[in-house]
This record gives sequence, C-alpha cells and structure tokens, in this order.
Amino acid sequence: MTMDRLQAMLVFTRVVDSGSFSRAADTLDLARASVTVIVQNLETYLKVRLLQRSTRQLSLTPEGAQFYERCVRILADIDEMEGSLSILGKMPQGKLRIDTPGSIGKTLLIPALDDFRARYPDIELTIGFGDKPVDLIQEAVDCAIKLGSLIDSNLVARRIGTLQRVTAAAPTYLEYHGAPHSIDDLCAHIGVRYLCPGATRTSDLQFQLNERMIELNLRGSVAVNDIEAYLACGLKGLGIVQVPRFMAIPYLRSGELVEILPGCEPKAIPVSAVYPQNRHLSGSVRAFVDWISELFERASLFATEVRNEVPLCSDVPVRATRGGAFARAVSATTEASSDSAAARAL
Repeated sequence: MTMDRLQAMLVFTRVVDSGSFSRAADTLDLARASVTVIVQNLETYLKVRLLQRSTRQLSLTPEGAQFYERCVRILADIDEMEGSLSILGKMPQGKLRIDTPGSIGKTLLIPALDDFRARYPDIELTIGFGDKPVDLIQEAVDCAIKLGSLIDSNLVARRIGTLQRVTAAAPTYLEYHGAPHSIDDLCAHIGVRYLCPGATRTSDLQFQLNERMIELNLRGSVAVNDIEAYLACGLKGLGIVQVPRFMAIPYLRSGELVEILPGCEPKAIPVSAVYPQNRHLSGSVRAFVDWISELFERASLFATEVRNEVPLCSDVPVRATRGGAFARAVSATTEASSDSAAARAL
C-alpha cells in the first residue's frame, strides 16, 4: 500500500462521514478541489463508482458502501499501530481539540491542567465547553467527554468514570412545601425541569431501586437547558432538582441545599471519552484519554464517600412505589446492556 492510496482512503471516508466534499476538506485542511480530485482518482483506480453525487447530497453506491467498511477497518488498524509506536518513540505533540460539558471542564479539567501541561508540554490544547452535543467530524473535534448512553455507532468510546447524582432542594422550598419521605410523596411536589440538549431523557427525576428504574415527572413552571442554571433554580427554592453530586457538594455542606430521600439512589450517569472510529488516533489523543481517565479515578469530588459528610433531610425508610400516574418502572438490566453495547473499548 502506497501513501497516496492510504491518503485516498482517508479522504474518501472523511467525505462519507461528513456528507460533503467541502466539510471533508475543512476537517482535513485541504482545498475542496483537491478532495474532489482525490476521490475521482480513487474511483478511476478501482474502476468503480463509489459515490452518487447530486446538487443536494452524496450517497454511497453498493460498491462504495463495501469499500467504506473495509477502509474504516484498515484505517483503524493503522491508527492503532501508529499510536502505539508514537508513544514508544517520542512524546505526544501537536494541536488537540477537545470538547467537554461545562460543569466537568470547570470543576475537574481546568484545575488539573497544570499537571497535563507538565506531562505533555508539546500538546497545544483547544477546549470547548458546553452541554450541547457536538458533531466531532463536522466540527473537527479530536476527542470529547460525553455523558450518558452513547448512540452514535461512528464513535469509539472508553468509559472513564461515573457521575453520582443527588436529589436535593433548598431549605426555603422544604419549609414551604414540606419534606417528602417516600417516592410516592414526590408526586405532590414541584420540580425544575432540565432540558438536556441532545438527550432522550424525558423525566425530571430518575431513581435506581434494586433492578428497577423509577422515573417521575413533577409539576413545575420552570424549565432550563443549562445544568448550572438548573442548579441555580434549585438553590433559589423553585423546586426539587437532581444534579451531579460533585456540583451540589459545596451547597450541601453550607446548608444551601438539603439532600432528600437519601435511601433512594438516583440513576448514575456514565462518562466516556469518545473519538471518531476512523479518525487518526494520534499519540496526543491517547495521552489525553489516559490522563482524563486517571483524573476521574483520583478526583475526590467524584467519590461516593462524600455522602457521609453532608446533612440529610430524612432517614425515614422509603416505601415501595406502586407505579402511579407520575412514575413508571423499567428494567435496569436492559438499560445496562444497551450502555455497554454502545461503548466500545479504546
């Protein structure tokens, strides 16, 4: 295999993934005309048409679809080989663009960046923050931190941690509405709705009870699409919230928030580092993923032991839910299996 043929395979797969010659050219830092010529030359060499072109869209021919699948596997094998050799041969270097949820970036990532810089001084980081989903290919992002189940089969994922959540409310809310002592009691309470961008979550609160997941929708008049605004609404007493425990810890310790129903664990959120499966896995990407995995392992704010350090609203045993109008139970086993199937090892 010559380097020209390898480049042609890379360009072809990028065109397919991005759905556009122009977007592929942008992510590869090539002229659009060069990308077009490379794909045309590849079709001439193979003596088959790989893409059907129209003014509105591109689509794969049957031969193109078969060739694309082979290219993805070959490029992935080469990336793996080069990545392992680059780590042995030299320190990672170059530009690296990553994307992370704002709460994790500000609380975990930024405070530890001096350690990353000390280990990898030749990596130039560009970090995007936000809760909105990012198209890694079209936006030329090398690696992203994702929360929840992964549904994009074009991404390779490595599970790096789990976010524990806490159900809480402000003292002013509890003084006015009273404290719930069971999941059934929550049906009479008010909640703040978090419209998580790009997520399929349709319920305000989620609890994991043995092998069942309980989901509830509460009454409420406030909905936000930013996790920090969601937390701020809870602090203001606008309703019950369910937030990552690491975000709530300072307010639980100060008494500005009070944990409710401590016997009912909210459903934990899986955290993964992801990158496109046919994107060159450089030494810098591998170094970042290893580093962020280690960071999650040692971060005290993400430990479950902090539960014992904060005041609880109630220690009253929780009654079993009978599945009223606001609650429904689903199989946790099915949920777990779909999570593991969606996340592939790095």
